[in-house]
Amino acid sequence: METIQITLPDGATRDVPSGTTAAQIAGQISPRLAKEALVARAGDELVDLSRPLDHSVKLSILTAKDPDAVQVFRHSAAHLLAAAVLELYPGVKLGIGPPIENGFFYEFLRAEPFTPEDLEKIEAKMRELAARDISNERKLIPKPEAIELYRKSNQEFKCELVEEKATEPMVSFYITGKFIDFCRGPHIPSTGRIRAFKLMNVSGAYWKGHEGNPQMQRIYGACFIEQKELDEYLHRLEEAKRRDHRRLGQELDLFSVQDDAGPGLIFWHPKGGIIRRQMEDWLRAELLRRGYDLVYTPHIMLLDLWKTSGHANFYRENMFGPIEVEKAEYQLKPMNCPGHILIFKSRLRSYRELPIRLAELGTVYRYERSGVLHGLLRVRGFTQDDAHIFCMPDQIEKEIQDCVEFAWEVLRVFGFDRYEVELSMRDPARPGDYAGTVEEWERAENALTKTLKRMNVPYKHMPGEAVFYGPKIDVKLVDAIGRLWQLSTVQFDFNLPRRFQLEYVGEDGSRHQPLMVHRALWGSVERFFGVLIEHYAGAFPAWLAPVQAAVLPLSEKMMEYAHKVTKQLKDAGFRVHLDDRNEKLQAKIRDAQLEKIPYMLILGGKEAEAGTVSVRHRSKGDLGPRPVEQFIADLRQEIDSRVIA
Repeated sequence: METIQITLPDGATRDVPSGTTAAQIAGQISPRLAKEALVARAGDELVDLSRPLDHSVKLSILTAKDPDAVQVFRHSAAHLLAAAVLELYPGVKLGIGPPIENGFFYEFLRAEPFTPEDLEKIEAKMRELAARDISNERKLIPKPEAIELYRKSNQEFKCELVEEKATEPMVSFYITGKFIDFCRGPHIPSTGRIRAFKLMNVSGAYWKGHEGNPQMQRIYGACFIEQKELDEYLHRLEEAKRRDHRRLGQELDLFSVQDDAGPGLIFWHPKGGIIRRQMEDWLRAELLRRGYDLVYTPHIMLLDLWKTSGHANFYRENMFGPIEVEKAEYQLKPMNCPGHILIFKSRLRSYRELPIRLAELGTVYRYERSGVLHGLLRVRGFTQDDAHIFCMPDQIEKEIQDCVEFAWEVLRVFGFDRYEVELSMRDPARPGDYAGTVEEWERAENALTKTLKRMNVPYKHMPGEAVFYGPKIDVKLVDAIGRLWQLSTVQFDFNLPRRFQLEYVGEDGSRHQPLMVHRALWGSVERFFGVLIEHYAGAFPAWLAPVQAAVLPLSEKMMEYAHKVTKQLKDAGFRVHLDDRNEKLQAKIRDAQLEKIPYMLILGGKEAEAGTVSVRHRSKGDLGPRPVEQFIADLRQEIDSRVIA
């Protein structure tokens, strides 16, 4: 019998008969590994544990610790869903069923909509099939036979997939009990391991994502290896609902989207406006301290400017249509960079002036389809905290480092202590997607890479994720419930300086082309505000809170003293609300808590006589009496220090 050599991850080798399976090798290594194994990696290919190995190969046995194995597990759960649906609703048409982050989905065409009651029945059937521990068996079928199989069962979408995607004469299918599906695999050995799952919801999706195609019903499910993981995930979802910035924005009267004005356009209400002012005041002061100059540019400029910049070519689908004025075409700006470039170009610059850092809280307009708009997080008009740095080649790495350190400071000040960094680079296989030469791209990518390595910043390499004009560093913050948010970005650009023929006079008296850095820290004021609402669950720290203290007199008799205390606090520069309603104290406290006001100052006879306030904090409860002057000093210290509480 022919022998093949299996090389394990630690370098050890085993000589086994050809046809030995990964499951058998796992059993030879240890019974525990055999029990925990989900799938195998043979060379660069994921394979079923039951797949016979017919050549020498490097083999890894994957368990739940490997992300690829978890995705295979979730793919098998999608097949379990389809099997359950077909048993309950035999006439349903099948689409696709891939794994996704935290779970899976499968698409179906059915005349009647799936109801919540249907999902309960389907989930129960899935548990029944899982309990039977049904094998997932791979079978190869000739392509004509596969197409005929689906034709006979009236599964036209599957016919279409086999005709389009099956490139080999023999087509891979997986059988789970009565269910058979065209699928490359691999899958976990059987259904018995699939226990920690929950069907979540149903949504509509056009077949293959194209409007005009039949609309499928997509059933989504959450799926994890262990029940504890599923329970934690469901808890996070509930917490996310509680923190939803759209609901809190309405309850706290922070912002709105008005149907009369159109979707994706944000109206900042007075309380939201106060928070925005605090955010922007801090940022402007910090920009000036770090050597930036503040500029302002028009919201609309000639379309030819965007042709020069390349946006009209590379970014057209994200721009609103041009506006004709006096036979000339104008464009609502989707970016601030061309405006800053024109300011730089307004006169010839000397190397002594560089680096020039131009910053603007500039409002831009981008066309987003209505289906993707989402509160403050995905909008059509928003204000970027934008900056563009024009510098010489020997200054570029320091400027990039300064931008990254500025991003760290933003995270610290606004209460985020965890983040992840990604380095987005070009895909060399798609040169038409990018402007510039290979040499320029290599220089830019090397500059960003060297900077991150010098700063000892761990990062994830993201090939193919660069913008068209250069590579970029993205900082993703982690919020209070562990979610990632894309915000800060630092982007290298050699393209626009060349397109706009930017020049400076060097030390040698000759003219040179500057390099350019695009930098945004919040991404946009709107998006960052939405993230803050959800991170704090609407309970902003005192320095940001629209109302920092509520004065709550016990009765009408305390009103004179309440007005005096309110005036003292306002004179000290605090944002204060006097609740002078003829309501019981508990009702006033409840309402202040609902408004998430940091401090409640309760005033009774004892406080009026002693010149004190009884201090209550929204989360810490009763803090006891303090002289008014002491409370003012304490609150001033908390605000000036930007305490996150």
